[in-house]
Amino acid sequence: MLDANMQTQLKQYFANLREPIELVASLDESEKSEQTRELLSQIAALHELVSASFDGTDDRKPSFIIRRASDATKWVRFAGLPMGHEFTSLVLALLWAGGHPPKVDADLIEQVRALEGDYDFEMFFSLSCHNCPDVVQALTLMALKNPRINATLIEGGTFQEEVDAREIMAVPATFLNGESFYNGKMELAEILSKLDSGADAKAAEKLDAKEPFEVLVIGGGPAGAASAVYTARKGFRTGIAAERFGGQLMDTLGIENLPGTSYTEGPKLADNLRSHTGDYDIDVMDLARATQLKPAGEAGGMHEVTMANGAVLKARSLILSTGARWRNLGVPGEAEYRNKGVAYCPHCDGPLFKGKNIAVIGGGNSGVEAAIDLAKIVGHVTLIEYDSKLRADDVLQRKLRSMSNVEIITSGQTTEVLGDGSKVSGLIVKDRTSGDERRIELEGVFVQIGLVPNTEWLEGTGLELSQHGEIVVDQHGATNLPGIYGAGDATTVPDKQIVVAMGEGAKAGLGAFDYLIRNEPADEVAEAA
Repeated sequence: MLDANMQTQLKQYFANLREPIELVASLDESEKSEQTRELLSQIAALHELVSASFDGTDDRKPSFIIRRASDATKWVRFAGLPMGHEFTSLVLALLWAGGHPPKVDADLIEQVRALEGDYDFEMFFSLSCHNCPDVVQALTLMALKNPRINATLIEGGTFQEEVDAREIMAVPATFLNGESFYNGKMELAEILSKLDSGADAKAAEKLDAKEPFEVLVIGGGPAGAASAVYTARKGFRTGIAAERFGGQLMDTLGIENLPGTSYTEGPKLADNLRSHTGDYDIDVMDLARATQLKPAGEAGGMHEVTMANGAVLKARSLILSTGARWRNLGVPGEAEYRNKGVAYCPHCDGPLFKGKNIAVIGGGNSGVEAAIDLAKIVGHVTLIEYDSKLRADDVLQRKLRSMSNVEIITSGQTTEVLGDGSKVSGLIVKDRTSGDERRIELEGVFVQIGLVPNTEWLEGTGLELSQHGEIVVDQHGATNLPGIYGAGDATTVPDKQIVVAMGEGAKAGLGAFDYLIRNEPADEVAEAA
């Protein structure tokens, strides 16, 4: 299961183990169980503090628990093989069980330990899901820190019957005490906010206590990270308030058009950006969603940004890089069947539709790439494009047309998502040329029709927005309000690309620098007078 390189890496990681850990597997005669036995045997052979046994009695087979030998009340269970994107989660579980401290805010750890009540989590993931590891790792940490929290992390492909029985059509899918808890990506702080009624108040108090920033960046995607690096390097007190650091990168798999980098993946690039911001004195505030802007009344004054938890952050200069989100179809049935067959992440949810008939809506690069990837997994793909022709790059179109299980429909307007009350059963597509309607029987719909800027919270503030809701910026990234700049996919700059966002972020950072050196703080001017 583990090649020589992976074994060498694990040996290096295991140097951080402080206490003995036990792996206890529940197996049957299946091939997956044999693979699990091989994996655990290899892991145990790498360090004297790791032992493996195969006499577990859990109903899910194959599965195994990881626990500290000195405290059997704290454990986490993996059902199926945690490879692919989840191999890192497995490594962290081993290290944390062995006493290696997690790189997590100490306040969050204390919140986990202080939780009262019994929590039995079950979480389903797929090996190709890049959103799942955050949830897996958060639940793992909680289970290993609090004996009243259990976490069973289930690879859906191994337990397909259970996936079907629970009608799981999107991952990550998390259940608590047998009931649906949340569908989608969650970080530790988000989970705690759902369990701990005082979590938001504690977070707000922490933010309110912060001194005003010279530059506050709202948004932590490529544009926001680039802005912060540039202003921090100029010596300005800089903060990043981000609902989700990394932004759309966290939903992006293969990246092949970033100059100087032949191939990377979104979450990896996001980690690199976080590491880079960590090289400077940048205050990164995660899970901080802005809801209101009060611009400064004069040049050099303080802008105020109110967050969802009620906290207020102040800054002399703002850089708005709130990014964008997937555009919805806006047709009957879409909202009703979201996560019940309507999906937006082909890499995460594609494996759940193995052998089934699905549709991809959107003929741009994202849609065609999704159709190509899904065609390798599902039974049949129908690609539906509103325009009279596909808009994707020629190389992608040629690849798509070469696949035998793909049908392409152009001039097609999706008018309704159909379902049986619990899951998707089909689509109604109207031919925009003839007006004829066609019913397509299928079990999944992947929507890939572009982006909507995250700027609704800026309406009515005096900040100029385009007819599409984008922040209007000039060649320096400046908005119509002094001291406020914009960068990335939320702005009027065309070509929503990672490399463009990084460049625009740098430009906005330089613009903020120029503004700050030309405008003294308003309170200092008043005192001097």
